[in-house]
Amino acid sequence: MSATTADLAGMTRQFLSFTLANEAYAIDIVTVREIIQPSAMTPVPLMPDFMRGVINLRGAVVPVIDLQARFGRGPASTSKKTCIVIVDTVREGERVELGLMVDAVSEVISLDPAQIEPAPQFGGATRRDFIAGMGKRGERFVVLLDPERAFDIGEMAALCEASQLALAA
Repeated sequence: MSATTADLAGMTRQFLSFTLANEAYAIDIVTVREIIQPSAMTPVPLMPDFMRGVINLRGAVVPVIDLQARFGRGPASTSKKTCIVIVDTVREGERVELGLMVDAVSEVISLDPAQIEPAPQFGGATRRDFIAGMGKRGERFVVLLDPERAFDIGEMAALCEASQLALAA
């Protein structure tokens, strides 16, 4: 179920905020499992640019998505502040762990319903359907991502298949 402004009515929610290319983003804290430092990543052949590879997280294979590349901005460079945010997603009723590579994690923020505006109707550096809303933090906005759309495993798997077919042709 995707988060809408109506879903957010009536309660303060917490979000993990992070940066990508000096822009502020956040995801609902309930989807976040943990935050780790980048470790040895195994590249997976014939994957699209946004698929950085997989990591071994306590014996589990976890795919790592480069969010900058996922949002169509090209691969991110890594720095001392680069983190991988481990989130829980659902595919065909089954829980799947996914790593999101971000430039830096900022903080956990609390937003009241009055601080959340609907997604803009046009433009922006991120696909509109990836955005659940815009969180007001003083004079600035934080892009609130919709995990079910932005990290849709089915869509990303289809993009991986298309990438493999294009390379095989």
